[in-house]
Amino acid sequence: MERERAEGFDGFVAARWSALFHLARLLVGGDRHRAEDLLQEALVKLWFVWPKIAEEAPEAYVRKVLARAAARSARRRWWGERPVEQLPDLPEAGDVSAVVAERSRLEAALAQLPPRQRAAVVLRYYQDLPEKQVAEVLGCPVGTARSHASRGVARLRRLLADVIEPVG
Repeated sequence: MERERAEGFDGFVAARWSALFHLARLLVGGDRHRAEDLLQEALVKLWFVWPKIAEEAPEAYVRKVLARAAARSARRRWWGERPVEQLPDLPEAGDVSAVVAERSRLEAALAQLPPRQRAAVVLRYYQDLPEKQVAEVLGCPVGTARSHASRGVARLRRLLADVIEPVG
């Protein structure tokens, strides 16, 4: 019995790790290490309820845990590393893909949103969840979830419209 439980859980984690990690990374504003910690925390919680959740919706459960934990961790004061305005110059490693640059720009803009708006935007538009499910994950009324998503998208548009003029 315990072996079947472990195999089912391991299979789920192996199949969904990449997508769940990307979701966690978006929810914490692009910080890879916080995203890993957040996902590990969520998967530990999933392990304890796996027998009840396995046949239903384990991904929805993890998504809810991730969104709530991301919002909770954003309210706590973080004494670790601090973000800086500009990264140090790195040696050129060849041509950087425009897709990667645009994704990085989007992740940086997402990181500037308040946690609840960021969660609403990511769940609604990246995870493509209906507004009702977004509201359930965030633990708020549908109208509030809709408002968070709308304000988040509006702010993202403003942030992404600010193009830095090239010097030279």
